[in-house]
Amino acid sequence: MIVAMNLKMQPSLSDGELNELRRWSTGDICNGWEQITQRDIVGEAINLEPVQDFMPFLGPMIGYAVTVVIQPSDPTHKQKTPHAWSEYRRYVASIPGPKIVVVQDLDNPRLLGAFWGEVTSNFHRSVGCVGTIIDGGIRDVDEMGQAGFKALARGLCAGRAHSHPIRWGGEVEVFGRRIVPGQLIHADKHGFLAIPPGDEQGLLEATRFMDAMECRTVIVAARDTVGKSPSEICDAVDQAGEKFRAAVREKFGSNK
Repeated sequence: MIVAMNLKMQPSLSDGELNELRRWSTGDICNGWEQITQRDIVGEAINLEPVQDFMPFLGPMIGYAVTVVIQPSDPTHKQKTPHAWSEYRRYVASIPGPKIVVVQDLDNPRLLGAFWGEVTSNFHRSVGCVGTIIDGGIRDVDEMGQAGFKALARGLCAGRAHSHPIRWGGEVEVFGRRIVPGQLIHADKHGFLAIPPGDEQGLLEATRFMDAMECRTVIVAARDTVGKSPSEICDAVDQAGEKFRAAVREKFGSNK
């Protein structure tokens, strides 16, 4: 029997806030998140295994996690739950967006069948899904990109095999990271950041601040090197780094 858990309440970030967060790289968002979280920032919230962005031209994506589990190698799932695809689609369509579909492939690390292709990505895009993170394979990459549906995946796979939703709406694990439904995710060619529940508020302000301070201090020092000796360049970067760290401590009271 397939049981879908109720989606956890989504954080109250406005569309404008989400759109602004999407303008930065996932690395920039990490810089901001590290200043406001009480979590261990070493390996926390990011993918712990390599993941590839197959649509880097679409830029970063941000959305709330919708979760599903598959096992393309096993044909019995289709026999046990013949209406699962229809039920799963209606579940996804019922959830407000923007959404990122997080797929746990139980055949991992083998790429035995693609859950994603042209038809599946177009449907999900039409009901408010901006992309996917799948610990398995995808196909029809060109068509997915044309649909504006971003995919971070383990690899490519020509066949579909027995791709079939087994269960959805529960906790999943992809690329070494546990994801719960409704969790805010930011992802791009660098990987993904699954924001721990409770850390959403203040994320935009922190990201703005960190980006602005980098631009005013260390980036300027690292680039403005014309006519300076190596020793002068090193001194300038040291001074800029101190200024940057002092501003961060004053803003966040943090020594991270």
